[in-house]
Amino acid sequence: MKLFEFAPTRSIRVRWTLQELEVDFEPVTVNLRAGEHRRPAFLEVNPAGKLPALVDGEVVLTESVAIVLYLAEKYPEKGFVPADPGQRAQLNRWLLFTATELEQPLWRITRHTRLYPEARRLPGEVLLAREDFTVMAEVLEKHMHGRQFVVGSNATVADFVLGYTLDWANELHLLEGFPQLLAHMERMYARPHAPLRIAEAFRRIDAPVN
Repeated sequence: MKLFEFAPTRSIRVRWTLQELEVDFEPVTVNLRAGEHRRPAFLEVNPAGKLPALVDGEVVLTESVAIVLYLAEKYPEKGFVPADPGQRAQLNRWLLFTATELEQPLWRITRHTRLYPEARRLPGEVLLAREDFTVMAEVLEKHMHGRQFVVGSNATVADFVLGYTLDWANELHLLEGFPQLLAHMERMYARPHAPLRIAEAFRRIDAPVN
């Protein structure tokens, strides 16, 4: 099993799941800064040129949420995806909520503050995205009141996906006023198999090589 990754990206979700599952995998770093995601070798794996990507025998998967679901279903004995259909539906609900209602505003902010050339950045879009995130974060804040996990009484892939997404939001200073979400993020990253936080992943990439 190979995980094509770049440390600070949504690759973290897949690495997190693999580490929680305690299964062997081969990490393959694809340096986005060096443009390796646009080279023919990687485009054969993912023609979209995006990370993460997972190769497991004949199975080639992209999209972080699809990958973590595949892994959880491949190893059901670990309990990271519910067996009950109702709980499973709730898992899918919150995975989709995280990937659409929370993640998309974060992408808009990141594009218009860091990724796009300065001439193409729209400050108004950043303000709108912050507002959109805040409204949806309030929904999840209420849901998490009195809960340790997003779904049920045990950690699932919904918690790993959300944990990374909240860390991203925290890097953008969007979690002030959301104590439940902050607490969930901290609980998840305190787990023994949790991956690096986004800030630490960036620090290691930027550290000078001796």
